[in-house]
Amino acid sequence: MKDADIPCAEGDPSYDVRWAWQERKLPMGLTCVFRVKNEARNLPWVLPPMFEAVQHVVVVDNQSDDGTPEVAARVAAEVGATDRLTSTTYPFRVSRAGAEHLATPPDSVHSLTHFYNWSFAHVQTSYSMKWDGDMVLTREGVALLADLSWQLEDSNAVVAIPRHPLSIESESVAWIDLGFRFLEPWVYPMGPEFTFVKAFEWEVREFPSSSERIVAPEGLCVELKWLDSDEFAHWTSLDDFDASRAPRKLRELEVYRALKEGRGEDVPGVVRIEAPAGVHIIDYVTNTWLPQAPRPLVQRRGRIDV
Repeated sequence: MKDADIPCAEGDPSYDVRWAWQERKLPMGLTCVFRVKNEARNLPWVLPPMFEAVQHVVVVDNQSDDGTPEVAARVAAEVGATDRLTSTTYPFRVSRAGAEHLATPPDSVHSLTHFYNWSFAHVQTSYSMKWDGDMVLTREGVALLADLSWQLEDSNAVVAIPRHPLSIESESVAWIDLGFRFLEPWVYPMGPEFTFVKAFEWEVREFPSSSERIVAPEGLCVELKWLDSDEFAHWTSLDDFDASRAPRKLRELEVYRALKEGRGEDVPGVVRIEAPAGVHIIDYVTNTWLPQAPRPLVQRRGRIDV
């Protein structure tokens, strides 16, 4: 076996990073990579549209205790996509974003950087997409990604996709944040210039300055945030949020605290949505409310992270 491209500091060859593109030219297509922990509640909404949009899905479970891998397998079977699902586990505690991450060597199995590179080493197509286990595509999002998955071949382009945080109050009520532009790159080519490196708060995927940046339109996906759960458990401390580097996190914290305190109406740009009787709020927002909402959805007040 050839030497690992990124050996882990702990010396366990099973968790060294070996890139498929070192061995052969990867076939055309787009693979979505989910690194998940306790996302069983979200995956029935998240996975079906993603299986429509991309050629393959990789789910890397990191110590879930809610049956997340089993839910992923069940959903894939229900939509006839079992053969397009790669499911694996990452059995190490990963340092939380912020101070813990900063103190962890980037080649440690406990590092966000190594965790991401190891996860993406399972990709067997020429393009990959980082996606979170709480992000739901709309029908427009499915159509856009399905087209891009073939159009991007050999382009070296990077695609940024806006997302809209949707805070779930109940099965019929949610609050969508349209007061800040949440935009970052999600879709990248596979290759040596597109790997993850360590940054201050979290991992960052590098890409050359010559790469074309494609910005997708608004309204393609929502990010589910349940008000009955701790949305910031993956952070070392809420004091770690730096206004210059993490304005998105500061906005999320502002909205989360306001909603928990019953002050949602006081936050500019946060909109309350109520679903019709018998329709789940997530289905209503992604299938009806968001596609019909006037554009632009977000006024250009927040920082643009591209």
